Formats: sequence, C-alpha cells, structure tokens
Amino acid sequence: MRKEAAPVSHRDPDRRGWLRGAPPPRWIRVLPLLLVLAVCVATLISPDPLDIGFLLGAIPPLAVLSYGPLATAGLGVVVITMLNVPAFRLNHPGNTDLLTVSFVAVLSVFVSYVRSRRDAQLDLERTVAAAAQRAVVPPLPEQVGPLRCAGLYRAAQRGTLVGGDFFDVRRGPHGVRAIMGDVQGHGLAAVSTVASLLGTFREAVLDRRDLSAVAAALDRRLVVDSQEVRHAELFATAVLLEFSRDARVARVVICGHPPPVLLRDGKASEIEVAPWTPLGLGLPGGAPVQDGHTVLLQPGDVLFLASDGVTEARNAQGAFYPLLDRLPQLSDVDPSALAEHVLIDLLEHCGTVRDDVTMLVLTPGGPDGDRGGPTAVS
Repeated sequence: MRKEAAPVSHRDPDRRGWLRGAPPPRWIRVLPLLLVLAVCVATLISPDPLDIGFLLGAIPPLAVLSYGPLATAGLGVVVITMLNVPAFRLNHPGNTDLLTVSFVAVLSVFVSYVRSRRDAQLDLERTVAAAAQRAVVPPLPEQVGPLRCAGLYRAAQRGTLVGGDFFDVRRGPHGVRAIMGDVQGHGLAAVSTVASLLGTFREAVLDRRDLSAVAAALDRRLVVDSQEVRHAELFATAVLLEFSRDARVARVVICGHPPPVLLRDGKASEIEVAPWTPLGLGLPGGAPVQDGHTVLLQPGDVLFLASDGVTEARNAQGAFYPLLDRLPQLSDVDPSALAEHVLIDLLEHCGTVRDDVTMLVLTPGGPDGDRGGPTAVS
C-alpha cells in the first residue's frame, strides 16, 4: 500500500517567517488584547493602587505589528480611557503621562497606516511576481500522455518561486519529452535564462524530430544569448528524456547534469549515460553523435530526476545526502508524493539547504499503472 503525501517539515526553506514578510502569528495579534485584559484584572482585584499604567503605553506600538490604523486608534482610545477611569486606580497619572501616551497612540496610528499601505503594495508586487514566475515555470499537470508527472521546486533565494533550476514535460508530434536543467547563477538573475531555455525547449518539442536536435537547439540558444551580452558566458546543465507512445521505451540525453535514477522493484540505480558538455559551451558537432541512451521501462518503474541541490547537499559533518540509499526506503510511497518525502528526508539530513532543490518524478502508465500494447518509438 502506497503512502500518501506527508506535510513538509517546518524547516522547509521555502517558508517565510513573519519577520520576513509573512502574516504575523496569532500570538502577536492577541498580545495587545491580553495586555489590556491583564492590566484591567490586576487593578480591579488589587486592594491597593498599582503603578502599572506604563504598561498601557506599550499597547498601541504592539498593535502596529498586526492591526490596521482603525483598530490601532481604537486600542489607543481604550488605553487613554483606562488611564482616566478612577475605578482602575492607576496611581492618578499626571498630565505629562497622559500627553506622552496620547502622543504615542497617535504616532502608532500613523505608523500603522504607513505599514498597511506598504503591506498592500508588497502583496500586489508578490502577486504579480508569482504570476510572472508561474508563467515561466507553470505547475506540471498530473498526466502528460502516457506519463504521470510530479515536480517539486524550492528556490535557494527565499521568497522566490523560480531560481536557477527548471523542468518541464511536453507532448508533441514526436512523443512526450521532458527536461530538467540548472542554469548558471541563482535567484531572479537566472530567471531570464530559464525563460529563454524553456521557450526554446517548448518550440523544439514541436519542431525537432530527435532528442539530440532538441539538445542542440538549447545549446545554440545559450551560445547566441552569451554573444549578445558581453562576458555573459551563459551555460546550463540539463537532462532530456523522450518517451515512446506507450512509455515502454525512454531515450535519455545528458548535458553535464546528474543522471536520472531508476526506481525498480525497491532498488534505485543511476541510468548510465555518457554525458555531453553542458549547454552553452558548444556541443561537439552541434549535437550529440548518438540520439541518446535507450532505457526499457517496466510496469511500476519510476524515473526520479534531481538537481545537484539534492545530490550535493551536505550535513554539518560534510556527508553528502545519500539519495540512492534513501530512495529504496521510500519505494512504497506514491510517486505523486515521492518528491515531498525526499525533501523532508533531505531537510532532516542537512538541516537546511543552500542551493535550489528540484525534483521531477515520471511514472510510465496511467493513474492505475495500465498501459497499452507495445508501440514503436517515435
């Protein structure tokens, strides 16, 4: 029985803390109200007057962290009212104390207004950036032709959806083709190169008859882009796959990228493919001499592709993440959840990751693993 997806670890590098722009935690929102309640209870049950009115002066600044200007103003009014109500016996604050608290309350309302406007602008910019980045690397469909697909991406640069890694799976007249790559650099600086390569790949899926020609088109794209920008020296590693119509045969071309891992019968092994130079350095003769390495697939096989952010991740002792040893332990996990489980295991091994983490899981066959009769490779 296959395991379902597990929640991602709390150490997931993609998560933003509230000090990094995420909404404040609930305890921050409740803190001003709890402070008001605590002062009220303490003064009402104490037999003697308490000199704790200074605590009320902290309530409006605390409200700024999570409340808008109207709520902050309301809490400021509550504070000033409490200082003037004799029943609370807050040691009869003088005019100077009242003026100080009133000034802090008014200033807090202004700061809350500015923060609210800035938060609204940042939310809009994040929405636009997310839409633009997802247009570059859209989420994978669960099924592309005879393949079940699952992808996972965690950018090394916090708060971004796209960095230096990319993947895509497309169906064309010559079969289903998949790509995973890693461009030079990280973060937003690499997005333009990712967009250029993915655009070229999607056109080559429609126009190029063989997989080596697709690799040549990607290589030429980076060579041309490097010539247009002085001292750019753009390059990328990539692995390309092409599947037959029944997904029983896969061709693999590797350009400087870690090879795919075949998970079969509870065992994991790298597919042995002679690698070619990375893209952008000029493939010998413009393309690989052979049209890739051919792999025969069986029912239940899983192809697992990972970036060097996975294979080269290290723990505090400098030990690499043992992907080939860990994958067999996750062989009973549903392929759609396999990448998430590997990410959890990776974070438990390393604590944190400092490179883009990208994984692509391809499973031949439909949702039930059924496939039709044999069909020749396109």
